[in-house]
Amino acid sequence: MAATVKKKIAVKQAGGLSGTRQGVVESDSRSTSRRVVVNYMAMHPKYGKFVRQRTILQVHDENNLSHTGDVVEVAPCRPLSKSKRWTLVRVVEKRGQQAAALKSVTELQK
Repeated sequence: MAATVKKKIAVKQAGGLSGTRQGVVESDSRSTSRRVVVNYMAMHPKYGKFVRQRTILQVHDENNLSHTGDVVEVAPCRPLSKSKRWTLVRVVEKRGQQAAALKSVTELQK
């Protein structure tokens, strides 16, 4: 028991959690819940060509830190609801503010 606790602490101190993924927040309309899109390349089984694919994850964001367009890191957790199985680890890059600023500039130009 004590060995697994030490191992978990060592993993957290090393800076990375096992099973984490990075993605872009697609929707932040719900309170404490986010829709995150993880894009990746996979080889086609028959033709061998790499094709783009994506996974949509329902993520729990307790403090509402992320917004639409932000790049976030998520980790798996226990089931929190019917679809939420991931939790927010950190916001890697704040792109939501940049997107909002660009949108407002384009509206002013019209």
